[in-house]
Amino acid sequence: MPERFQLRGIPVKPAEDDELEEEAEWIYRNAFSTPSISLQESSDYLERGQGVSNFSRKGPSTIQKIKEALNFMRNQHFEVPFIAFYRKEYVEPELNINDLWKVWQWDEKWTQLKNRKENLTRLFQKMQAYQYEQISADPDKPLADGVRALDTTDVERLKDVQSIDELRDVYNHFLLYYGRDIPKMQNASKVTKKKYKKNQQGREDEEEGERDEVEEEERLPTELKQASRRDMYTICQSAGLDGLAKKFGLTPEQFGENLRDSYQRHETEQFPAEPLELAKDYVCSQFSSPENVLEGSRYMVAMQIAREPLVKQVVRQTFQERAKINIMPTKKGKKDIDEAHYAYSFKYIKNKPVKELRDDQFLKMCLAEDEGLFTLDICIDMKGLEGYGSDQTYFEEIKQFYYRDEFSHQVQEWNKQRSMAIERALNQFLYPQMAKELKNKLLIEARDYLCKACSRKLYNWLKVAPYRPDQQNEEDDDDFMEENQSKGVRVLGLAFSGERDTPVFCSLVNGDGEVTDFLRLPYFLKRRNAWREEERERKAHDIETLKKFLLNKKPHVVAVGGENRDALMVIEDIKRVVNELEQEHQMSPIGVQMVDNELAMLYMNSKKSENDFRDYPPLLRQAVSLARRVQDPLVEFAQVCSSDEDIMCLKFHPLQDQVIKEELFNALYCEFINRVNEVGVDVNRAITHPHTQALVQYVCGLGPRKGSHLQKILKQNNTRLENRTQLVTMCHMGPKVFINCAGFIKIDTASLGDSTDSYIEVLDGSRVHPETYEWARKMAVDALEYDESAEDANPAGALEEILENPERLKDLDLDAFAEELERQGYGNKGITLYDIRAELSCRYKDLRVPCRSPNPEEIFNMLTKETPETFYIGKLITCNVTGIAHRRPQGESYDQAIRNDETGLWQCPFCQQDNFPELSEVWNHFDSGACPGQAIGVKTRLDNNVAGFIPTKFLSDKNVKHPEERVKIGMTVHCRIMKIDIEKFSVDLTCRTSDLMDKNNEWKLVKDTYYDFDAESADQKVEDEAKKKQQRTMYIKRVIVHPSFHNINFKQAEKMMETMDQGDVIIRPSSKGANHLTVTWKVAEGIYQHIDVREEGKENAFSLGQSLWINNEEFEDLDEITARYVQPMAIFARDLLDHKYYQDCNGGDRKKMEELLAKTKREKPSFIPYFVSASKELPR
Repeated sequence: MPERFQLRGIPVKPAEDDELEEEAEWIYRNAFSTPSISLQESSDYLERGQGVSNFSRKGPSTIQKIKEALNFMRNQHFEVPFIAFYRKEYVEPELNINDLWKVWQWDEKWTQLKNRKENLTRLFQKMQAYQYEQISADPDKPLADGVRALDTTDVERLKDVQSIDELRDVYNHFLLYYGRDIPKMQNASKVTKKKYKKNQQGREDEEEGERDEVEEEERLPTELKQASRRDMYTICQSAGLDGLAKKFGLTPEQFGENLRDSYQRHETEQFPAEPLELAKDYVCSQFSSPENVLEGSRYMVAMQIAREPLVKQVVRQTFQERAKINIMPTKKGKKDIDEAHYAYSFKYIKNKPVKELRDDQFLKMCLAEDEGLFTLDICIDMKGLEGYGSDQTYFEEIKQFYYRDEFSHQVQEWNKQRSMAIERALNQFLYPQMAKELKNKLLIEARDYLCKACSRKLYNWLKVAPYRPDQQNEEDDDDFMEENQSKGVRVLGLAFSGERDTPVFCSLVNGDGEVTDFLRLPYFLKRRNAWREEERERKAHDIETLKKFLLNKKPHVVAVGGENRDALMVIEDIKRVVNELEQEHQMSPIGVQMVDNELAMLYMNSKKSENDFRDYPPLLRQAVSLARRVQDPLVEFAQVCSSDEDIMCLKFHPLQDQVIKEELFNALYCEFINRVNEVGVDVNRAITHPHTQALVQYVCGLGPRKGSHLQKILKQNNTRLENRTQLVTMCHMGPKVFINCAGFIKIDTASLGDSTDSYIEVLDGSRVHPETYEWARKMAVDALEYDESAEDANPAGALEEILENPERLKDLDLDAFAEELERQGYGNKGITLYDIRAELSCRYKDLRVPCRSPNPEEIFNMLTKETPETFYIGKLITCNVTGIAHRRPQGESYDQAIRNDETGLWQCPFCQQDNFPELSEVWNHFDSGACPGQAIGVKTRLDNNVAGFIPTKFLSDKNVKHPEERVKIGMTVHCRIMKIDIEKFSVDLTCRTSDLMDKNNEWKLVKDTYYDFDAESADQKVEDEAKKKQQRTMYIKRVIVHPSFHNINFKQAEKMMETMDQGDVIIRPSSKGANHLTVTWKVAEGIYQHIDVREEGKENAFSLGQSLWINNEEFEDLDEITARYVQPMAIFARDLLDHKYYQDCNGGDRKKMEELLAKTKREKPSFIPYFVSASKELPR
C-alpha cells in the first residue's frame, strides 16, 4: 500500500458502489457546491486566467468524476498524482490535481462521520432494547411523564445525518432524554451477558461489538457525567415537572416542523386551566411556589426545544445567513490600535454581516480579541436600531409558531409562558451555541484561506524551471556547453551580509549541484569611488580577482543574494566585469541574476548545511544554496525543507503562525508532491548527489520511509537502477506501490549507454507508464509504417528512431487508436495516447515556467524586505534627516536680485542671503560658487534604507523659506508617504501637521464599510473631556522666591514629604485661587496638615501679598508663618510623639486604639490605661 495511505489518521477502506455514489454526492455538496459563509476566493490558483469560477465549472457532472476518483483511491489504492497524470480521462476537466487532494481530504472526513454514525446507531439500538425490556417487564403500566420512547423515527433521523454538527445535535438530544439511563442500560447489559455466557459461546463476536459501543459511550465522558449530574434539567425532571412541560401545547418536534415550514403546521393545543392554577399541583420542596414551578417547567421546555435537532438545524441556517458582527474596543484597544495596527480598519464595527467578511479578516479580528484589544459579539439581530423601520427580531418572528391565536385570558397567559420559554431557549441555549459554532466555522474558513495563500506562494517558488542560458549562445559556443567540467549549468553563487566590512563569498557549483570551487573577496563591498584611496585600490584588486576567476571557470550565470541595496551595486560591478571579458576575450555572455536569499539564509543556519559543509563559513554555505536555487529551485527547496520544522521557518504569510501547524504542513507537502511528480525523480542521481535525495520521498506511492528504503537497497547492492522493472525484482516493491511510482521515477537511459549488460528500455526515461509501453511501441511502429508481421520489425528500434524524428508521430490518428482500445476493453484512453505522443516528442520535457530575472517591484520588495501591505502611500513613518537639497542657480536668473529699501542691502534670489551692500557682490557670490542655490527640500533616509525627500512646501503648514531652520541633520522626523518610486528606491514625504493629523482621511487606510463612526466619536468625546479635566490644573503657578516654595499640587507635596523630617514645611500654590497659598507640614509619618494662607496687598496675580493671613492672624512673610505658627505646633507634636504612652495605631485608628486599651486593662486591671496617637483624619 502507498505510504501516505498507511500514514493517514483514518485508514483508507474499500467501499461498495452504493457507498461511493453516496460519498461522491456528499463530497460534491460539501466541498464543491456549498459556498463558504464568508467571502473567499473561489477559483483555484491552478485555474488562474481561465476566467471561470469554481462553482460554474463544477456542475453535477463532477459527481461522477468524484466517484471515479474515490474508486481509484479506496478500491485500487491509487495516489492523487497517479490519478492526475495517468487517469485523466476519468477526472478531467472537472477535477484538477488540487481538487483530487480535496477529495482525498474529504474522504477522511466522510469515513470519520460514517464511523461515528455507526457507533451512535449501535448505542441507539442498545437503548431501544433496554427500553423494550423495561416496558415488557410490566406492559400494562402507563408510560411515566419523564419517559420518552426511542422510536424508529429517531433512528431514521440519525441515518439522515449529513454533517458532524447534525450528529452532535442528535447525540445531545439523545443525552437529554436518555443520558440518565445509560449507566442503568450498561449494568443491565452486563447482567444479561453473564447470564447467557455459559450457554451461548457464539456470542463472543457480538460482545466485541458491544465493547466498541461502550467505548463510544465513554468517548465523551464529560457529557455523560453532565447527564448524570444534578443539573437544573435533572432536578426539574425528578420533581415531576415533565407533566406540566408537556401541557405547553406542542412537542419540540412539532415546534421544529412549524419552524422549518414557516407556518403553523401543528396547531398549539390549549390545556383548559390557568398555568398558575395547574402549577399548584406540582409544588414540592425544590419548587416551593407556583411561580417557581412555572419557571422550572419553562426551563424544561426551553431545554427540550434547544436540544431538538430540527429546531437547531433551522436556527443554525438562519443564524448563519443573518449573523452580524459588532466590535467595541477595550480600554487597551483604544490606546493600542492606531493607524499602523492591523485592526485599525475594524476598530469599531456595527452590524457587519458575516457574509461580507473577506479572506483572513475574521482571523485578524479573533487575534485582536485574544490580545484583549476589543470585544467581538456575533448576534442574529441588528444592534442599536430600535424604533427604526419594521425590523423584527428573530424571536418575534418565531414565537407565533408556538402561539394559540385566541383572546381569552387563559390562552393569553399560556402564550406568555410559551413566549418566555422560547426566549429562554434562544438567549440562554441556542444563540450562545450558534455564535460559538459560527465563530469556529469562520475561523476554519480564514485559516483555509491562509493555507491556500501559503500554498500559492510555495507553488510560485517551485514552478520556476532551472536556469537556462540563451539558446543562441549555446549554438554560438558549443565548447562552452560541452567542456569536461559538467553537462549542466554552472552557477556562481555570491553571498554577503549587511555589514560592509565583511567579505563577499562566492561558490561555484557544477551541473550536478556539487561545489567545485570558491572565492573570498574581502573588500568587494567597498565603493569604487571610495573617499580613501586604500579602499579604492582594494576594491579594484577584488574586481580583478573575480575577473580572472570568471575567465578561468566560465560559469553560465552569477547568482547574487538580495540581502540589501548593496546587491544593486554588486550586480553593477559584476556586469561591468562580464562586459569587459566579452570585449577583451570574446567570452560568451554570463548572466547575472538577483536571487531572494531567504531560502539560502535558512539553509545557512540549518543543521544540514553544517553537516554538508562543516569547514565552510556560514556565508559560503549561503552562496552554495543561492547557486543551487538558480540551478533547480525544486531540489533546493526540497532539501532545505526536508523537515517540517525547517519549512515553517520560511515566510509564506504574516499570519502563518495562526494556522494549525499540521494543516499548513500538509498543504505545503501537497505542493511538493504535485511538483516533484510532474518533474520526475532520477533515483540514480539522488544516490550519487545526496543533496537531491529529499525529492524521493515525494514520489507518488512512496514516502519518507519507503523512499529511504529504496535508496538504502540500491546503496547496499552498490548498483544503479537500470530499468523500472528492477523496482520490483531488485527492490522488492509491491504491485500497488510500483504502479503508483513507476511513471514518476525516471532513468537517464542515455547515461547508462554501453556500461550495462541489461536491456535498456528507452521509455524508462519518459513519463510513459510501464502499463502503456505496448501502446507507445505500437505508435512508433505505426508512425514509421513498419510491417508488424515482418520478422525484422523491431519495436525497440522503432522507438529509438521515433525519438530522433518525433515529427513522424504527427500523422497518427490517435482517436481511431483510442476507439480500438476501448473496443478491446481498456476503457477510455484518449488523453493518455495524446500524452504518450507528447512524451515521445520530448521525453520528460520540463513543464515549469522559464526562469526570469525579478522585475523592479520584486527587487524593491526583496531588498527592502517590504510588501505592499507594509509599505504604502499614506503610511506614517519616521526617518532621519541626511541633508538639505538645493537647486543650483541658473545664469539667466542673476538679474533677479532684490534690494531692501529699509536697509539698502541686496538679497540673493536663491539662497535668500540678504547682507550684500552692492549688487556686484551678489554676482561675485554666484561666480565664486558660494551660493548653494535655492533650498527645495529635505533629504532623509528611512529605516529600510529607502531614500526620502520632503519638498519645502510639505515641511510645514506655514510657509518655510529656510528648511535648515526647521530641521537639523541627524534629526528624526515623523512623516507620511506621498509617492513611492520603486525603481529609484525613493519616496516623497510630507510632514505637515495637517497631513499627519489627516482629519479628512485623505491618507489613512480605508475603514470598513460597517465602521461605527458614531461610537468612535462618542468615545473620543469622552476621552477629550477626561483629558481636559486632567489638564485643568488645580492651581495657578506662582513666582515666589523661597527655599520651601514649590509649584506642585497636594499629592506631589505629600509624595515629597515622605522623605522629609517631622515638622518640615512645603509652601505651594492653593487650589482656591491666586489670592491664597497652602502651607503643608509633616505632623507624623503619613500625616500632614494643609494650612490655608490668605494674601492681601498683591502687586500682581503671581507675586506674594504684602500681608499674609491665617484665619484672623496676620503675618508679614513666609518665614514668620514657619517660625511663629508652624514650628510651635511641630514642637508640641514632637513632644507627644516621644511620649511614653504614644501609640501609632495606623494613624489614630479608633478601633485599634480601643483594642489596645482593652488588652492593657486585662493585663493590668488596677491600672487606668490611656494612650496618645496622631490622627490622620484630624491632623490639627
